[in-house]
Amino acid sequence: MTLSVNLADLRAQLAPLPPSAYQVPADRPHLKHWPHRLPLQLDVPETSLWFNLEVSARRHPNKPAYVFFGAELTFADLYRQAEALAGWLQAQGVGTGDRVAIFLQNSPQYVVAFYAVMRANAVVVPVNPMNRVEEFGHYITDPDTRVVITSADLATVVATANAALPADQRIGALLVTCLAETLPGGRSSAIPPDLAPSPAIAAWLDADPPLPDGATRWADALAAAATPGPHTAQADDLALLPYTSGTTGLPKGCMHTHRTLMHNAAGGAKWVPGGAETISLGVVPFFHITGMLYGVLSPVLAGSTTVVMPRWDRELAGRLISRYGVTHWTCIPTMVIDLFASPNVKSFDLTSLRYMTGGGAAMPEAVAEKLRAEFGLTFIEGYGLTETAAPSHSNPAERAKLQCLGIPIFGTDSRVVDPVSLEELPLGEVGEIVTHGPMLFKGYWKHPEATEAAFFELDGKRFFRTGDLGRIDEDGYFFITDRLKRMINASGYKVWPSEVELLLYKHPAIAEACVISTKDAYRGETVKAVVVLRADFKGKTSEADIVAWAHEHMAAYKAPRIVEFTDALPKSGSGKVMWRLLQEKEAQATASAG
Repeated sequence: MTLSVNLADLRAQLAPLPPSAYQVPADRPHLKHWPHRLPLQLDVPETSLWFNLEVSARRHPNKPAYVFFGAELTFADLYRQAEALAGWLQAQGVGTGDRVAIFLQNSPQYVVAFYAVMRANAVVVPVNPMNRVEEFGHYITDPDTRVVITSADLATVVATANAALPADQRIGALLVTCLAETLPGGRSSAIPPDLAPSPAIAAWLDADPPLPDGATRWADALAAAATPGPHTAQADDLALLPYTSGTTGLPKGCMHTHRTLMHNAAGGAKWVPGGAETISLGVVPFFHITGMLYGVLSPVLAGSTTVVMPRWDRELAGRLISRYGVTHWTCIPTMVIDLFASPNVKSFDLTSLRYMTGGGAAMPEAVAEKLRAEFGLTFIEGYGLTETAAPSHSNPAERAKLQCLGIPIFGTDSRVVDPVSLEELPLGEVGEIVTHGPMLFKGYWKHPEATEAAFFELDGKRFFRTGDLGRIDEDGYFFITDRLKRMINASGYKVWPSEVELLLYKHPAIAEACVISTKDAYRGETVKAVVVLRADFKGKTSEADIVAWAHEHMAAYKAPRIVEFTDALPKSGSGKVMWRLLQEKEAQATASAG
């Protein structure tokens, strides 16, 4: 495989700013309400993320790092398995800075794989396991992926996408695990009855179809026990390449170093009090930057225990919290709403919960009040993006506001500016939220023009343009009001319409398509496609046909749930589809219906 990135230019791009660059101006209004227990800035370790595991494995060797349906993975075992897998990766030719994709659901194997890549001085490319064949090829070709680590139920997706590529762009190795192999006996039947998953999840855990040609089994890779070479990764080396989309084109990789990730990993246990005694529920997907931070990075740094859920199941969540005395739960509001809707909610013992945090969507006031009244819990809402390594803002636990992004976290300077002039606006006025902080990504992989467009200079600092519109109140708290970016937020998952449209155009019946958002009682927003059919398919293709096809060819959260047929899409004089006009029409229709 050819390397298509200039390493000298990349190192220059990843170079850090001095700590003095992250001093927040003393006149920022939120500093009046800054918690006395917290420093304004963090002094983070100047080490790699691998070193965090090495330290915790020495400090807490016999402590469960991860618990999966009752099976425990200690810090010592996590360390040993990651070392062995790192040796296997290097034996496959993975070298310093090479990219390794992890295409897995939440599981102990995910964490082992992540730290194995760190140990091998390489870079993790986390990929949403809901992606289909048509989507996955991009995660091989764009980052020049060398190895893919996946589960048996997804191996065919990888193999099919890989086979469709030119020979010089294909991966060098495929590693496959059956997710149940970490359980006693390697089957879901070993799960204790009070932790038993639904039959559908049990079948998925046990899925172990024949491997694609040339693939290696997880157990065989660990058994090879190849000794990895020296660990040489430094704080400012590339560590993670999570992908995010934008207004146009395919998803783009966000370059994060060990240092940018270390900042929020270290800050997580300070902002919301925690430590080695914390027991957290790891249910937000690990491929997502929030799940990565609170399920993979922070717990290993802190030496705490994470109870892993591979998929959301409200009954299982209630039983896990009850059995393990979960103290910290990072979630999305729809999970809390669903848990409270369970007919068995009164039978769950939720008294161990101390802190509940989340974002992605606003927490409904009624649900937040229920948490306060029944459990004495304040839901701590935050805000962040893939580009900011999860949180750039969060509500202080001592003084949280509902349906609010919170205040800028450690060493972070955020403003609201006029989207056109980029001049700072007074408190209360709506403009674009922009951010400068030590956790900011270093740029978009292979997209210097997009990187340049995402940043601008203000008061001698380089600020990132979030694309979100918001305002700041008199206390310095940030509130989101709208988006500049064309994005749909479905249950916390970001859906980029342009990406869905590109996939829809592969349908033989579709001549044109425009994707917009529409209101959804449960998801908040959901995906709607306005479609023009080709002449010979009119009257022969139904809404259900398009919806079913979409679910076969794209991740379920992206797939349109509503399809509206039209004879023509509104267009500007230059021929561009006027998506905003359709979006405004949809908003008016839903408002009238409501």
